[in-house]
This record gives sequence, C-alpha cells and structure tokens, in this order.
Amino acid sequence: MDDFKGKVAIVTGSTSGIGEAVARVLVEAGARVMFNSSSSVEAGVAIAAEFGDVARYHQADVSSEEECISLVDATLEAFGGLDILVNNAGHTQVIPHHDLDAVSEEIFRRIFDVNVFGTWYLSRAAVPALKASGNGNIINITSIAGLVAAGSSIPYAVSKAGINHLTRLMANVLGPEIRVNAVAPGLVETPWTETWGALHSVVSQQAPLGRSGTSEDCAEAVLGILHASYQTGDVVVVDGGLTLGRIG
Repeated sequence: MDDFKGKVAIVTGSTSGIGEAVARVLVEAGARVMFNSSSSVEAGVAIAAEFGDVARYHQADVSSEEECISLVDATLEAFGGLDILVNNAGHTQVIPHHDLDAVSEEIFRRIFDVNVFGTWYLSRAAVPALKASGNGNIINITSIAGLVAAGSSIPYAVSKAGINHLTRLMANVLGPEIRVNAVAPGLVETPWTETWGALHSVVSQQAPLGRSGTSEDCAEAVLGILHASYQTGDVVVVDGGLTLGRIG
C-alpha cells in the first residue's frame, strides 16, 4: 500500500497507543514519518529505527512553543517538507468530576498547556510548510469527553472541547490549502487504560458494537479523513456508538 508515498507526516505522542498506531499505519501507507514524544526517548528511537530512512524520532514537549518549532524544523530538515500533522500528544489526570477541590490550578494548567496550547503551538508552527504542500492536513486527536459530560477529569474534558472548537475555527481560515479535522475516540484500549477493567466492561455492555475501541480503530479513522478530500472542520466520533442519543 503506497497511498501516501512521498508524503511527510508528524505524529506527536507516537511512542505508544493511538499515536504509535497512526504513525505505523502512515509509514505502511508510504509516508515518511517523524515520531515524537516528550519523554520515552529510547522507545521512540527504537520504533523509528524499525522503518529505516522513512522514519525519524524527535523529542519535544508540545507545551513549549520553542520545542514545537524545533519539531517542525527537524522534520523539514530530515524530509524536505510537511504534508500531514497529527496532534495526538495529550495529558490528563484521573479526578472524579464531583471532587472539584482536587483540581488544582497546577493540574488544570498542565492539562491545558499540553492539550490545547500544544495543539495550537504546533499547528501554527506547521502552517507555512503545510500550505507549501498544497494539500496539507491537520488532524487533532480529541475525545468524546469534549462532546458529552464525561472523561477522566473536568480539565481534560474542557481541554478536548476546546480542541474540537479549535479544529472548526482553524478549518474555517486555513482552506483550501489545509484541511483541519479531528478524531474523537471513546474509551480506547491503550497502556494508559489497561487497568480500567470495570470501565471497559461497562463500554462493552453499552456500546452497540460491544467493545472498547483500539488504537488501530483510531488510525483507520485518521486514514479515512486523509482520503476524504472534501472534508474539513469535522469532529469524527470513533466510539462504537457509545454516545448515540447523547450528542446533538
């Protein structure tokens, strides 16, 4: 499969989970990919090395605008251009929604720094190269927590709602050179959620498709958006139907 042969992509937070699955699928589809994480350097280097010259790894914390610029610059230096940006890197902390006092200013700001400002900083840094591509794509990985009253914590849910609207706002001003869309998963089986057995059981019972999502499900949605050349400003829900009747 070489659907994206010659294309260059950055996928943030791509040393595990959804980000890794997206990055691997893009490489397999012919793209050259810059893997990234804020830590997990050894894992990032090892994963990129699996693919030889078509992959690189660059450490960057997306909450830093300077490091976002360095990530874009490293990609342009390695591959000579940029066509696809997948803003997947994220941060959360599990806090019951009713426990308002447990949400410190530090927690709220850190979640927003990574999830919202990180998406903003990196997207803005990537815009010139994506415009030069002539067929640029930004895909933000958000969450159904940004659409319904759910999620690992209130700050997390609010941050994802912000990214959903940022997706629409940027789509409105960056076309026709750049399309901007989002993928909003429900509960996904990742290293982060592997101990959430009770919640996975609830999803399996309530979702029409009878299971939690996988990282590969999310990667398929990303590929679908990349193939859909007339789609922009959309938040594509990937939750097995869990939120049917609760959105809109």
